Amino acid sequence: MANDTGGSTVNVPVADTRATDLHARLADLPAFEAARFAAAFPDDVVAGALKLSTPSVAVDVLWQLSEDRRQAIAAAAGERGRDWLRQHEYPELSVGRLMEQPLAMFRPTATVGETIEALRGLVKRAFITYGFITEADGRLVGVITFRELLFADRSQPLAEIMVPRPFSLRPEMSLVDAMREVVTKHFPVYPVTDASGRLIGMVRGQNLFQQQAYEISAQAGAMVGVEKEERLATAWPRSLKMRHPWLQLNLLTAFIAAGVVGIFQDTIDRIVVLAVFLPVLAGQSGNTGCQALAVTLRGMTLGELKSGRERRLVTKEAWLGLLNGALVGIVAGAGMFVYARSQHDPHPLILGMVVATAMTLSCVTSGVAGAMIPLGLRKLGADPATASSIFLTTATDVASMGLFLWLATIFA
Repeated sequence: MANDTGGSTVNVPVADTRATDLHARLADLPAFEAARFAAAFPDDVVAGALKLSTPSVAVDVLWQLSEDRRQAIAAAAGERGRDWLRQHEYPELSVGRLMEQPLAMFRPTATVGETIEALRGLVKRAFITYGFITEADGRLVGVITFRELLFADRSQPLAEIMVPRPFSLRPEMSLVDAMREVVTKHFPVYPVTDASGRLIGMVRGQNLFQQQAYEISAQAGAMVGVEKEERLATAWPRSLKMRHPWLQLNLLTAFIAAGVVGIFQDTIDRIVVLAVFLPVLAGQSGNTGCQALAVTLRGMTLGELKSGRERRLVTKEAWLGLLNGALVGIVAGAGMFVYARSQHDPHPLILGMVVATAMTLSCVTSGVAGAMIPLGLRKLGADPATASSIFLTTATDVASMGLFLWLATIFA
């Protein structure tokens, strides 16, 4: 949970510190544990604590509770509670999940004096940044700032001083798309409109950037099977429950790589020096694959990987794998040549060429795998980052060690 210092509507009395204390305690917990901890508090205290959080966090916590408790807390939160119930109708990681109801809405014909008087009461209920100018049918036609109100004549209509045709977001828009739209604007608040241009909410810029930063921070963990719900304060039994299945999967994939090595056990027994270079091949190809994986995931996150560009991406990573593999393969091959001679192996040159060739082919394979694994996960409807590192490690280990031992069996 995160504190919304950008100024969301807060109706908690100053004297009532229970909601503030509860919010501080919940701030370090994921939604599941936050809901379980908050369940022991009265509805009004939980409602007050959630009002201090971003809308998306409040929605996540509420939907971890029973239906009856959720409705009771939403009722205690008043208008904000009704907002939370509406926000859940929108997809996860969408603008709609962060949306708040705007209070400062005026008609274009309203005068500056009338607007100022109306704002005197509204600023006591909420942090007001902009006034939104709408027609009778709800269509957003302009935005008014406090600066314009300050210097305008009190008899002027808002239509004369408003900023017409303001920029707005759509509620179903993903956070990634929204961030791409607002990255050069940096407004404190963004209006949200539907397909017909009607004003249906607003999103605070801080909440938008905060939520996206949280999602990006969770990506590194997802690559190795750490759920984004896990935080530093997560209890160890739940951490064990979330992590352990992925470690079992990793063990299964490690058995596959071990099986490949077992197939060539006779070759290893005959040419003992090969065992020294197995981790070299696996480590180098693994790093190559991780580079491709990182670039692919970054492209997906930023929306740069458009439909139809997948083949170009895979081709590029294959080419980079070939070049990088050839360059490091030469060095690794020379290392094998020197080491084999020092061990009085009868075929040091052949072993050096085997290492160089295997390194090149392994890097090509790992580069392609690093690009294709997240693409395949996305096509299956899964999170592209989810345990992608585990699958990549298996692919690179099998390819690198398998190719190395197979070539050694044939030529050495």
